[in-house]
Amino acid sequence: MKNILSSLQKNINIRMTVLFSAFMFVQFIILRMSNQAGRGYLEQQHQELVYLFVQLVVICGFFSHALIKSVVKRERTYKAIVLAALLLCMAGTAVLLFSPPDSLFYLAATGFSVYFLGCTGGAVYYRLAALTAKKARSGLCVGVGYSAAVALQFFLQLQWTVIPAIAVLLLASFGVMGFLLIKNTEAIAPAKEGRSFTPRSILFYTSVITLALLIFTSYYNSYIHHLQVASGYTDYNVYTWPRLLMIPAILLFGILADIRGGKFLPLGTLCVVVIALLNTVLLGKETYILNMCLYYVALTVVIAYYNLTFLRLAARTKHPAVWAVMGRVLDSAAVVLSISLKFSALSQVAVLIIDIAALVIVIVMMALTGAFDFSGHAAQEPQPEAEKAEEPEPDADLFSAIGDSCRITPSEMKVLRELVTTDDKQDVIAARLNISVSTLRHHVTSIYKKTGVQTRSALCKLVMNN
Repeated sequence: MKNILSSLQKNINIRMTVLFSAFMFVQFIILRMSNQAGRGYLEQQHQELVYLFVQLVVICGFFSHALIKSVVKRERTYKAIVLAALLLCMAGTAVLLFSPPDSLFYLAATGFSVYFLGCTGGAVYYRLAALTAKKARSGLCVGVGYSAAVALQFFLQLQWTVIPAIAVLLLASFGVMGFLLIKNTEAIAPAKEGRSFTPRSILFYTSVITLALLIFTSYYNSYIHHLQVASGYTDYNVYTWPRLLMIPAILLFGILADIRGGKFLPLGTLCVVVIALLNTVLLGKETYILNMCLYYVALTVVIAYYNLTFLRLAARTKHPAVWAVMGRVLDSAAVVLSISLKFSALSQVAVLIIDIAALVIVIVMMALTGAFDFSGHAAQEPQPEAEKAEEPEPDADLFSAIGDSCRITPSEMKVLRELVTTDDKQDVIAARLNISVSTLRHHVTSIYKKTGVQTRSALCKLVMNN
């Protein structure tokens, strides 16, 4: 057991995979149970509103975490809030698992659970973005984690009445998330001026948003969504075997995302979406099974695309906690939009026009941001502008001299450079060095002791005059 926990802490790829897998499994189960809310209690025509309610609440949960992260500065306090959200989500999930769905109480418990699922998910996605910034293989990690969650959730729903097994696996998943969120301290340093939005990056975000909306408007329409609602999710159920196609799709495109910085991911995603769109145009709703297969493949590819995009871009923004979850938020926002605008009631011609228009916008936006330039010079992600130092950095020989004379360790030397060359506070330095504030303070105390100074200003003078 100790070896397993040690591996989780030391290997960032294993940590990212396990954390994402645990969260996705919990999310799948909670959202699966939330689909039962109101059944037998609300009228059939109002059942769709429950799904809309769930998506809005989970969005609120994600943004609540982003607000908490921006307001709470102490790491210990932040971790306590994350742990509280996790425990509340677990309590609400237990209520859903063991309560009958045909009551107002179950509907209220659904909103409670989904809200804290969003809060917990915000912490998970922020940690995933931090691990991505530390050069984790995010594509492979997301692919393996998502695949594991899909496979486990699918086989469990075949025997949905086996509540004890589901309860044990949920408890284990919550435990893993709690351990990885509380034990580890990866963080993203706040971006300075010049590292936030540029016209190119705004176009890039727009293309991602449009692509996300494209897939949902294409398939939440008359020949998939309304069939499921009308049949009470029995004759036409999204939890059937075509769902397993998500596994090879996410693995393939996750690996593709790690090749050359994900340069081929946009083009691959567009190809899959176009194939799915052509199938709906040429074959129509008569080929329901084929539509469902393409639906899951295209849906998975888009999920991989915009989740990985925002996980990688989060560290380049001033508010990484907001942008880390934006890929997941787009998932729910697209569903909300499609339901609110009644895409499921539109004719196939209207849906086709919307899809073609969205596809044109996607291609134009991606072309403007260099997404289709496969040369070694262009980059899909906008690069941060060079940051100008306000004061010249002390010569490297000065650090080497004081390091040799005072026996400063390599880890302490990194902290020493930050203390002397920046005016940043300790929490900012700790985030930039990807260490905890307590570890940073330990290094600072050791540096002061070895150099014989007691203040940061005295340390700067000592280095300059050495």
